[in-house]
Amino acid sequence: MSNTIKASVVQAATAAYSLPDTLDKLERLTRLAKERDGAQLAVFPEAFIGGYPKMSTFGLVVGDRLPEGRDEFVRYAKAAIEIPSPAITRIEQISKETNIFLVVGVIERDNGTLYCTAVFVDPEKGYVAKHRKLVPTAMERTIWGQGDGTTLPVLTKTFENTQGPPVETKLSATICWENYMPLLRTWYYSQGTQIYCAPTVDARPLWQSTMTHIALEGRCFVLSACQFSQEKDYPPDHAVANAEARDPENVMIAGGSVIISPLGKVLAGPLLGTEGIISADLDMDDILRGKFDLDTTGHYARNDVFQLRLVDPAVSSAK
Repeated sequence: MSNTIKASVVQAATAAYSLPDTLDKLERLTRLAKERDGAQLAVFPEAFIGGYPKMSTFGLVVGDRLPEGRDEFVRYAKAAIEIPSPAITRIEQISKETNIFLVVGVIERDNGTLYCTAVFVDPEKGYVAKHRKLVPTAMERTIWGQGDGTTLPVLTKTFENTQGPPVETKLSATICWENYMPLLRTWYYSQGTQIYCAPTVDARPLWQSTMTHIALEGRCFVLSACQFSQEKDYPPDHAVANAEARDPENVMIAGGSVIISPLGKVLAGPLLGTEGIISADLDMDDILRGKFDLDTTGHYARNDVFQLRLVDPAVSSAK
């Protein structure tokens, strides 16, 4: 009896920091995933809404900030979204109309701070949760705040199944280089994540090895959604790798989106050099097939030697 759902990963770029155009693009690609591939779940890349400011410096040097960098931050912050907001309402509408559960990378604005965030939107319940990136990487730390332990959800979602009983799943999201944090991965494994979503902008070939490792380690499906962007996908005055050789077709972020099974089999992708959608059938029984010989927080753990606990952010901040 079938225990399978159809999942899609969308590889696409932000529309030049334009929120209306980016939301229109999200709707168009979500509908394509539904109509062409029958998707029930779709994952969009890191910072898809709000944009990933590749090559930007924001006028920063150690010990000083330039006025033009502050102006650039103003433009970037205005492209971010609040939660809740009309933008979230629009995503909820898209999810409801297509009957697709959406995991979308956004730049979230909370008062004066920006966060790199993934939002979870259910077609029936609407917005249900978010995950804020715990540690922005390198230069990202100058423009994004840090998440904390209050946004580490593992969500239960039951999908319809025309060939058998409904399929119950558990989903999580880990953003870009958070995937190199062993204790964060272990936390999600301990909570039973089955569909491990990895919105990213890491287009290095090495990223494929990371995603395969996590699928094997966690015995979970890994859905990695990366942006593919070119200079034309940014504002005309945006920083580029070589300002003397600007070309709308120059690649900024090269893609590499992929779907991998709990036993390390590549089910779709990696998609390189273009925008697009990859899709695959996720047989949830493959998780138990994998757990048969490896459950890193179960029978393959040594709880008498190692212990994992989540620090209460309220207690931690009070110290």
